[in-house]
Amino acid sequence: MLVGLGLGPGNPELLTLRAVRLLKEADTIFVPGRIAADLVAPYGDAVMLDFPMTDNEEKIRSCLEANAEKIAPVAQNGLAVFGILGDPNFFSTFSRLCGIIAERYPSIEYRTEPGISSITAFASAAHVPLTGGFVVSDGAEPSALIRLKARHPHEIIAGLKAEGYREFVLVERMFFPDMKVYRDAEIPKKSDYMSVLYARR
Repeated sequence: MLVGLGLGPGNPELLTLRAVRLLKEADTIFVPGRIAADLVAPYGDAVMLDFPMTDNEEKIRSCLEANAEKIAPVAQNGLAVFGILGDPNFFSTFSRLCGIIAERYPSIEYRTEPGISSITAFASAAHVPLTGGFVVSDGAEPSALIRLKARHPHEIIAGLKAEGYREFVLVERMFFPDMKVYRDAEIPKKSDYMSVLYARR
């Protein structure tokens, strides 16, 4: 098993309880650099992997493949934890790494565990309450949308389809014991107040 683990914005006190538990349980901890290595140090020695900051796709692919070969033997036989600053689903290389592992080692299961993202950390550090809708981008044109409190998802989806959105995922009561995840045609007409709808063009 491979777990992409969010380590938060860099302060060791902002690690989640789940992050601490997984770091202690890991057979091997992998990290992309020194800051992450320092964060996980109280819970285990980490193997630092090379993830170069470059636009050279050939070099990026080569490093991802080399890193996949280091992680795979651990993930095949035990628990490999890959600790990432912030959250592993926000602008991280974890999804690309998993794509390569899936190609080469399809039997390896992988998942992510959330960490405090730079977006929520920013709001706290800057004393800026994020209310109403807002856009998050790394400079690229936004291609996805997240709608909170999606109690009537079919009505919302009908409007989004008119705007060109085609892929939809609804998560109801996220991380509660009765959490449910629905995709596209599975999405119910009504959902809990604590529901989040994801849409992609």
